[in-house]
Amino acid sequence: MTESAERPFGELPSALIDEILKRTENLSQKLLHDFEQVRAHRAEWREELKRTGMLRRDSEMPYVPVPTTCGIDGSCAIERLLASDLVAAAAVAVEGLTPPSETRHWPEPRHQVWVETEVHEAETGTILRAVMIGMELELALHAPHEIVFLDGSLTTPLIYFNQALNKSQEVAHLRTTAQFLKQASSMLEAYLTVLTSNRSDRCWLAVPKYTTRREIGQVMGWPDSHDDRGLLSFLLEPGEYTKPRVLQQPSEPWHLNITPLTSTGYRTVEELASQIIAALNEIQVVYYRPYPWLPALRLEMSSAIAQNSSRLAMVLHGVRHQCGTPSVMEPFPLYLADRMVKHLPKAIPTFRQVTSQHIAETYQGNISDVFLGLHGYRTESGV
Repeated sequence: MTESAERPFGELPSALIDEILKRTENLSQKLLHDFEQVRAHRAEWREELKRTGMLRRDSEMPYVPVPTTCGIDGSCAIERLLASDLVAAAAVAVEGLTPPSETRHWPEPRHQVWVETEVHEAETGTILRAVMIGMELELALHAPHEIVFLDGSLTTPLIYFNQALNKSQEVAHLRTTAQFLKQASSMLEAYLTVLTSNRSDRCWLAVPKYTTRREIGQVMGWPDSHDDRGLLSFLLEPGEYTKPRVLQQPSEPWHLNITPLTSTGYRTVEELASQIIAALNEIQVVYYRPYPWLPALRLEMSSAIAQNSSRLAMVLHGVRHQCGTPSVMEPFPLYLADRMVKHLPKAIPTFRQVTSQHIAETYQGNISDVFLGLHGYRTESGV
């Protein structure tokens, strides 16, 4: 255990710690009030879910064999150096617990990576996140598994792509921008495939950890202070799930800025963008609590999955099969992928040191120039 973990308050002034501890008493009372409110209305809200047909049990679904699964997650990081920036993005795919009859082979590599040096630029992270999410989607597209878990919401790629496309003309000098624009069309193709999930042997499923959406709460009239996942974690019994509902729409219609992109093959980018927006408007949401030690899991999927009882049964069965460990609060392959890829920001300083050593071996000038120029004065990590 590190010293910072053993002494969490070691570097803080004692007066600051005392004030924080005093204020936690008020925070405790506020949280207690929220818990009491949920407890007082639990029976009423559960009955309302039953009456409206929103509450269902996984035991009522048709039986399906245990599906094969994998989880995909990504991370990005920027090491700010005195002379330039060292940027890196990676996406990894991890297979889940395999059924006894599984014989398929998924060849390596099961990852994608982008590493580059860039001039100092404030918007590098915006473009880098889009590259990262695009690599996740391309990995998901080629995964040979029946259920592919994606970290985050199905709307996250649209947000990251829009941010990067809006800034791409301002930072056209970045190598990362050129890479993003070069791969953007194939990334959007992969995004559309994930959103529609038309293949009967593939189910792409987004499992966001954090959400503020209230598709069910708005209909039921639940307090605005609680999002759906928080409340349903207390309302759902183990083995229960909610009837699929259409994803909560934003205040402004979904939009994808394709101005920086050009036509691709038989399908123009405009057609691709319109199909992505149409698919987003059809995304469905299910909350499922497979075990008593788990909170309600938010599952985002295409209507092709949600409205097909056999495919939805396969999804729920796959989630249940991958959530059998009490210490893991999400599907097992997503947990492993997250653990792996989140070490990327921590490894960037090591990559910088290796780069410094290679340069120093052949640099003809004063060796101190190399170590000074590559000195990292600040590390910023992405998602």
